[in-house]
Amino acid sequence: MTSLHTIVDHLESILDPDTYDDYGPNGLQVPGRETVETVVTGVSANVELFVRAREEDADLVLVHHGLFWAGPPRPLDRAAKRRLQILFDADMSLAAYHLPLDGHPEHGNNALLAKAIGCTSSEPFGRHKRATIGVVGRLAGEGIAPDELVARVRDATAREPLAFTDGRDRVRTVGIVSGAGADYLDDAIAAGLDAFVTGEPIERAMARAREAGVHFLAAGHYATETFGVRRLGDLLAARFGVRHIFIDVPNPI
Repeated sequence: MTSLHTIVDHLESILDPDTYDDYGPNGLQVPGRETVETVVTGVSANVELFVRAREEDADLVLVHHGLFWAGPPRPLDRAAKRRLQILFDADMSLAAYHLPLDGHPEHGNNALLAKAIGCTSSEPFGRHKRATIGVVGRLAGEGIAPDELVARVRDATAREPLAFTDGRDRVRTVGIVSGAGADYLDDAIAAGLDAFVTGEPIERAMARAREAGVHFLAAGHYATETFGVRRLGDLLAARFGVRHIFIDVPNPI
């Protein structure tokens, strides 16, 4: 059994959220019980995740997409009330880390995806204001064929990517920005990369990638962002001996 604030402080020390100009608050969003024995991780804060976390008797729910975002305060609607009510009634805490969990060079979504597709090294890529949130992954030797890249991304994300493979015969360098990172395609082109992998596509990406000769893969916003939060749960389990359960709430987007 570990105190909630000890766990949150440890997460802050790993992720350094103050480095990022994010779209909403990182860290503890809803406080619950003061001690933690079970941590549930998931990609996005929603009713299904909270209900399933409650069934696991979770003390802390740790997500990538939290409940609160930047902008002027808004009145709660019934959907927001329902989400909060589940947390309050179960006395479960909610913590969320967004861009820090994309950009971390070891435990972030993009670094872990690069490793999952066989990159032997990676370096920062994709600047968002003061920080970078993606990586450039490098494949060993002469690289791989475009079809092999598609297969590796499919295996890593457990879904078929939308792929425009109109670039070079061999892929040695891959820019990766998970989630809604398609606008970083231009950065990949400017950097002379062979391929670019993101979550959600944008309409102009097909023509832009084809004309620039860069392979473009969109493997799903959700599917490209399961890596980091699951890793955080595993780290907490190893450090503090808490029980960790990743709950998959599949999302085709």
